[in-house]
Amino acid sequence: MMSRPFETKYRAVTAFQRRIGNPVLRRLPTQTLLETTGRTSGLPRRTPVGGRRVGNSFWLVSEFGERSQYVRNIKANPRVRVRIRGHWHTGTAHLLPDDDPVARLRALPRLNSAAVRVVGAGLLTVRVDLDE
Repeated sequence: MMSRPFETKYRAVTAFQRRIGNPVLRRLPTQTLLETTGRTSGLPRRTPVGGRRVGNSFWLVSEFGERSQYVRNIKANPRVRVRIRGHWHTGTAHLLPDDDPVARLRALPRLNSAAVRVVGAGLLTVRVDLDE
């Protein structure tokens, strides 16, 4: 069961992201996007994310863990695409509940990591193994 402060924070942040943040960020050509397949609709769902490519993997931390819609989509179908610096890459996403997401954030872009630490709760590391 979620604590009341967590639930309030989750609702406020997701409402802002859904209505304002994500629609604006998706339009920026340099914004990193994670494209999942909607678990109910089957349609592509694009979510702005912060993360970093390391070799043939792309790492990110979900700010609301398994409550994030894109994480729920990954659980249903781990095949994803990631747009990094304007180029799309296909891959397979892996949820890593045993990884330390706070430590992982230290290795990811600072601005996004700071935002995730401030607004997030129930952090979850996600690794995308890129096909290329």
